Amino acid sequence: MSTPPPPDDVTLLARRYRLELDMPTVPGTPVWTLVPGVSEFAPKIEPTAQELNLYDGEGYPEQVVTMLKWSIETTVAHRANPTTLKFSSAQEALRKASMSFGAASYVRVRWFDRTGLPDAYEGRAIVQWEPDGGDAAEVDTVKITLTGSGPLTAITNPVATPGLLSVEGKTAKAGDS
Repeated sequence: MSTPPPPDDVTLLARRYRLELDMPTVPGTPVWTLVPGVSEFAPKIEPTAQELNLYDGEGYPEQVVTMLKWSIETTVAHRANPTTLKFSSAQEALRKASMSFGAASYVRVRWFDRTGLPDAYEGRAIVQWEPDGGDAAEVDTVKITLTGSGPLTAITNPVATPGLLSVEGKTAKAGDS
């Protein structure tokens, strides 16, 4: 009796995303830094549609997308180094941007599928930082909303290996079944 071939499709896990913040030390040279402690991650792209009422629509309106709005809602466990007593540098940069004006209020972020799938984006955003609070038994978590300012750009996944796909620790050539 032979072993059946693996399924063509597998269910992906929500934890497949990695969020990074650009924290350059030299202007124009990105330094992508992990935003640690992500426990929830929800990227959104919302179209703005306008209705066209044309004579040749024979009484049915047509919808046209005129703008796209993007955002990320994420929850992180607030992190600090127990030796230096300093907050995570990426989380602290997000918190500081949330309380700033002008150029200092913007951050550059990217997120991608850490298994190597071609799901990867980059853009500039403003930050909303909302500590969740809680009782004495809770961990310190923060809801962070990144609201896109300008285009969201599809990028090459930085962990992708051309021709290879890694799903939950198993690697196969693209097209293998």
